[in-house]
Amino acid sequence: MRPLSEKIGNIAPSATLRIAAQARAMQAKGIDVISLSLGEPDFDTPRHITEAAITALREGKTHYAPGRGIPELLSAISEKVTRENNIPCDPNQVIVTCGAKSAVHESCEAVLTAGDEAIILDPSWVSYEPCIQIAGGKPVHVPLSDQNFQPDDRLAEAINKKTRMIIVNSPSNPSGSVLEKESLKMVADLCIDHDLIALSDEIYEKLIYGKVHHSLGAFPDMADRTITINGFSKSYAMTGWRLGYAIAPEPILKLMDTFQQHTTSQATTFAMYGAVAALNGSQDCVTEMCDEFERRKNNVISGLSKLGLQTSPADGAFYAFINVQGDDMLVTSEWLEKGRVAVTPGFAFNSPGWVRMSYAASQEQLDEAIERISRLYT
Repeated sequence: MRPLSEKIGNIAPSATLRIAAQARAMQAKGIDVISLSLGEPDFDTPRHITEAAITALREGKTHYAPGRGIPELLSAISEKVTRENNIPCDPNQVIVTCGAKSAVHESCEAVLTAGDEAIILDPSWVSYEPCIQIAGGKPVHVPLSDQNFQPDDRLAEAINKKTRMIIVNSPSNPSGSVLEKESLKMVADLCIDHDLIALSDEIYEKLIYGKVHHSLGAFPDMADRTITINGFSKSYAMTGWRLGYAIAPEPILKLMDTFQQHTTSQATTFAMYGAVAALNGSQDCVTEMCDEFERRKNNVISGLSKLGLQTSPADGAFYAFINVQGDDMLVTSEWLEKGRVAVTPGFAFNSPGWVRMSYAASQEQLDEAIERISRLYT
């Protein structure tokens, strides 16, 4: 066989999916493993959302839809973004994608050309770097401050003539930190001064505890240079529905649309009707899930603290990012093999010495996980 794609061959597989698969394999053998490695809400999708999709199925809405999304959903998203995120948005600036991950990929393909650099703020989600690489760009990693997980002077120092994009993620996966308004203004000022595109991943925006979410695209002069990415997986417990969306300036959106036409074509038609119900229906379900995540967060952080384990600011999302002050691969292996608790090593997020624990699990499982980990430290 002739050599296969060097580009894809040089990209590391997803560490989160690999560890989740390892945990499932152990469970299949009858081993009692508590898997806290994936970022997936353990709640069922709210009933009014599933009923809307079922109704769409029964009405025969199973055929091709417009590539960027059904008109009802494009309007619902544009209204939501204008109302909640303070970003002026027309339905023509919206594209619905097969998950927020597809929106990130399409954004990189639309903006980057070979050799362009895209800055990633670490710790960072595992798929930003591969999306940049697949698009032919070069990822440049800039660490956030160790004290408060906010950008500092190193961000400005990393910008050069090849820089084309800055990626921000608030609330953060994996750290759970929320970027302050001053930090986002720093990013906005740099983008304007250096004529850069910003990619703002806001998938966890509704899962915030005691902080305020600010959208980068709402800052003055940023709407025309910001791609805002969001979706339904985290806030509405719709991970398997594979529905995300992007808001972008029309020239960028046009290229994203072209790319999507030749890859996934569109998001699933009947699923989009569920997304309309998610945005237009009662948001009590989101509040209830967020309140439960906060209760779990407080218990998990307290339990880890009693073991002497420090965590990053857990102000959003549903992760405890734990400073294990050592070899994160070794710690992860020990927690899985001896403690039967699966977490993700920090190297996957460009943060060696840390591990990510998801608290998107029942309180009973989380209590048991902390108890199992405690036995390894006594």
